[in-house]
Amino acid sequence: MTRSHCTPSNAVTRRGFTEALMAAAVAPFVRGSARELPNFVVIYADDMGYGDLGCYGSAANRTPNIDRMAAQGVRFTDCYVPTPYCAPSRASLLTGRYPFRHGLMTNPAPDAGINDAGLPATEITIPEALKPLGYASICIGKWHLGHTERFLPRTQGFDEYYGILYSNDMRPVQLVENERVAEYPVAQSKLTGEYTRRALGFLERNQKRPFFLYLPHAMPHKPLAASEEFYTPETREDLYADVMGELDWSVGRILRKLSELGLESNTLFMFASDNGPWYGGSTGGLRGMKSTSWEGGIRVPLIARWPGRIPAGLVSREICGVIDVFPTLCQLAGVPPPSDRVLDGRSIWPLMTQAGARSPHEAIYSMSGYQLATVRSGKWKLYPRVPANTAGTGPGRGEWVDPRGPDGVTIIAPYEQAPPSQYPGVRTGDAPRPMMLFDLEADPAEQHDLAAQHPEVVERLRRMFEETEREAPKPPPRTPRPGPPPPKRPTGGELRYDRVPQRPEGSP
Repeated sequence: MTRSHCTPSNAVTRRGFTEALMAAAVAPFVRGSARELPNFVVIYADDMGYGDLGCYGSAANRTPNIDRMAAQGVRFTDCYVPTPYCAPSRASLLTGRYPFRHGLMTNPAPDAGINDAGLPATEITIPEALKPLGYASICIGKWHLGHTERFLPRTQGFDEYYGILYSNDMRPVQLVENERVAEYPVAQSKLTGEYTRRALGFLERNQKRPFFLYLPHAMPHKPLAASEEFYTPETREDLYADVMGELDWSVGRILRKLSELGLESNTLFMFASDNGPWYGGSTGGLRGMKSTSWEGGIRVPLIARWPGRIPAGLVSREICGVIDVFPTLCQLAGVPPPSDRVLDGRSIWPLMTQAGARSPHEAIYSMSGYQLATVRSGKWKLYPRVPANTAGTGPGRGEWVDPRGPDGVTIIAPYEQAPPSQYPGVRTGDAPRPMMLFDLEADPAEQHDLAAQHPEVVERLRRMFEETEREAPKPPPRTPRPGPPPPKRPTGGELRYDRVPQRPEGSP
């Protein structure tokens, strides 16, 4: 297996890990000025599909800056997130651990009353690992690792935070700066531009010291919103493309700022998505979509650029995952990995720099809810449990409006939001059943179950799956509910989620 286990004899406490990092700051491999330490920029798009970028085959979206970034660096074809939805994926990127290890396996949601979920304080994140070396750090955008006081970004090592603490369709939609509400209500059409402006300011302020800029954009999560400079109302058909165009502009502005500040040659810039697409996006011909464990839900773009260090035009077809970001950045900064916990990620620096380098993973796993869902090893992918099969039927384009109505200024162009009829992935293929096996090299759209033809592969992957499953805690018992709880509509303006709008006197 490719995971590292510690034993009681060599385990390091969280405090001991920090002390080890302090010692590492004067180790020979980082001797010299702070400027020798590399800078890191990580942009995480929200619900962006595998096929939403030009360099991954999109003809609908113009993404010249991101495409150029891929041409000047490395593009990964087989990168995975651990869950087909937001929060656990984000926690895994920042910790290098699968959700069943870091403990965040559901999405915090104030308007659903899920206020006690978040990333535990015992987890070690990228900014916490880098901080003893003198790194400045900021999170700008969607946090979604807990929105109550004990889970906020600055409790997890970030120096600064600005953004919406959860998804931009959850209530209340409010912009938070550090630990206070900075803006409510919010015009979402301004989000991408404001996040970009904040990122540029952070680079300006920290150009003389090593930094970690984490920019998890709100877009293209629903509701889709683009600024007036990018919104094209005359077409009435391509709001998603407008949103992608503004995201691409954001990447271009950050790349240009790094060049203007003379930081390009010392900065690793990574771009990825937190899971597969929602309606209106594209999986690039993969089966399924967000919330499913088909390839369309968990395979995502990953691009890395570092002029002079990463060869231009490199394409890696080896399996990897967002769990690999933490150990890769730690290796490049000279940070020793924590030894008191299992790290599922591995450094993929060789994949970024060497043509023909092999994956450090014997297998990559995904989860659905509290359970392991899939295992991929080499070209093979096994579904020990029945995969979910969302057909994606629904009302036509002109019929869809967010039924909750806007929270302040939430939605631009409500009738141009993508309806369920705009299913983003492939819906055909063999009917779901347990122990489905697919050859993803020959059949990336997962159309033909080959379990009967390759029982030895099924058995090998089943054993690997069960071995890893034994390391995971048992899922909580399922209690039957009469139906979904009624949605809450907490109002914003404060970091509290028990305030609900008062009905005018005499209203029904």
